[in-house]
Amino acid sequence: MRLSSLLIPILTFAVAGGVSLIAASFAVSAVERNSETALRRALDEGNMGWAEVTADGLRVLLQGTAPDEASRFSVISLAGTIVDATRVIDDMSVTPSKGIAPPRFSAEILRNHSGISIIGLIPAASSRADLLRQLTGLGASGQVADLLETAAYPAPKGWDAALRYATSALELLPRAKISVDAETIKITTMAVSAAEKELLQERLTRMAPPELHLVLDITAARPVITPFTLRFLIDAEGPRFDACSAESPESRDAILSAARAAGLQGRADCIIGMGVPSPKWARASGLSIASLAALGQGTVTIANADITLVAAEGSDPALFDKVVGELENALPEVFALHAVLPSPASEEAGGTPLFTATLSPEGQVQLRGRIDSDISRDISSSYAKARFGSDQVHTATRVVGDLPADWPVRVLAGLEALSHLERGALAVTPDNLQLRGMSHREDTLADVSGFLSAKLGEAESYELAITYEKPPEPKDQPLTAELCATQLSAVQRDSGKISFEPGSATVAAGSSIVLDQIAGILERCGPVRLEIQGHTDSQGREGMNQTLSQSRAQSILNELRARRIRTAAFIATGYGESAPIASNDSEAGREANRRIEFRLILPETSVEGETTLDAAAAPASGVTDDASSTTEQETSGQ
Repeated sequence: MRLSSLLIPILTFAVAGGVSLIAASFAVSAVERNSETALRRALDEGNMGWAEVTADGLRVLLQGTAPDEASRFSVISLAGTIVDATRVIDDMSVTPSKGIAPPRFSAEILRNHSGISIIGLIPAASSRADLLRQLTGLGASGQVADLLETAAYPAPKGWDAALRYATSALELLPRAKISVDAETIKITTMAVSAAEKELLQERLTRMAPPELHLVLDITAARPVITPFTLRFLIDAEGPRFDACSAESPESRDAILSAARAAGLQGRADCIIGMGVPSPKWARASGLSIASLAALGQGTVTIANADITLVAAEGSDPALFDKVVGELENALPEVFALHAVLPSPASEEAGGTPLFTATLSPEGQVQLRGRIDSDISRDISSSYAKARFGSDQVHTATRVVGDLPADWPVRVLAGLEALSHLERGALAVTPDNLQLRGMSHREDTLADVSGFLSAKLGEAESYELAITYEKPPEPKDQPLTAELCATQLSAVQRDSGKISFEPGSATVAAGSSIVLDQIAGILERCGPVRLEIQGHTDSQGREGMNQTLSQSRAQSILNELRARRIRTAAFIATGYGESAPIASNDSEAGREANRRIEFRLILPETSVEGETTLDAAAAPASGVTDDASSTTEQETSGQ
């Protein structure tokens, strides 16, 4: 009895204890599950899914790698709003900081008549003293405004080459602005003529390292036109310009519109330049052209503010008087009109011209006909020898009397005009001067017309028939960039592509002939900026293909050097499998993708409007690295 009475309470307490333990276990599991679920949901909603949540009893363990310290703190704060903050255990790590990003190094160099100034941020490792010493040597005053700042960061790749190129380019440019960074150089400058602009662009392009992005903004200054000349004529061949000058595009358009209203057909243009005698030049020109059209035939010549209107022989005098009277009343005040109605020619006047000079293609000059005195003959002969060469002139003139008083002036003016031609003939009569021939310069007709208008005066008549022929190409002329690119592309297309030993950068023996032909073309191309591109198929690891393509491009560069090709402006670049030209799903496509390409690097030409030195002195506009207007000529080596 006694034993059983003791066992019953003991068993009762044991059962109660077991039930309590089971209940406590379920309660702890529920707390863990609820805490973990609620916190995971909150982290997902807050875009913090990188954090891992583990509930261990009443403790909530946070793990994972936070992108930064702020993100880590945000997770801890969020967890404290879901569960008691004392239950949160922080076991998270933070991604190691990469340090402060280096600044963008750049410099702006401005050079003009007052000196040189430079502003920007350069690496502290750059030799600031050497840079300033080079710039000081370029300035006429020997003074350089130094506004540079330095930063203790390594120089980016390409920075030193870009700075060296900038100082070398500045030697060619007395007035310019050069913007420099590690990848891009922008040059803004002015040239005195279109010819100098082309020469500068060619020299700056050849000097540039191939890895640099070059942007050129070169504007040609407007020429000073003296005298400011317009000459329009209508004859049996129809209306045409001998010379046309305008001070602006709007003035040019107005003059051409008046000429087309007078019957002008085909292409025509006016030289835009400085030196206009009046802002109403276009109005005076349009009125003069319209008056000539009303007469039907003749010439109108405007030299500065003097207008000479010469009607065709046989024109109606009444119509002539009406047209001239209306023109005189309509012209702006600055302009003076001289109108000529030629008298019918006599029978004597139709004979041989009284003075002639001929210029042969070989440069031989013959002077024939009449001259007014021995002194004038000696002067004209000496002048011709000075212009054409003493061994090239043959004089066969004779002295006669009764010639016009201005005869020597007209003969000398005609000889000077003849000196502008490659071949031609001059004829001088008492009433007229005729010059016919050919020139290799497109603006010769306008130049000669302006010169004769100034020399002969408003009452003199002259006729010009000067044609333009493109000058012959000099012997051994280097190939143009476009032709060079075409021939490089054709070699691999016609003679076979450059091949390598499997899996290596060793050029296959059969490709030596192709490389010889490429070297021969590059010798004739002259100095060019060239990128040798290596490409592979997609077989193998991407990193391995990139390395292989770079090695193969460098191998081609070495082969060209071995053939004594000047490769200072060449660069070898591997593109790996990133630029396929065919599908890599077939053997034929993979073979096409394994290739070497040659790309000529041409400078980008700025499309901004005309600039002045004031604009050049203003802060530079941003130059983006992803400019889409870069002009490049690519050749595919397939």
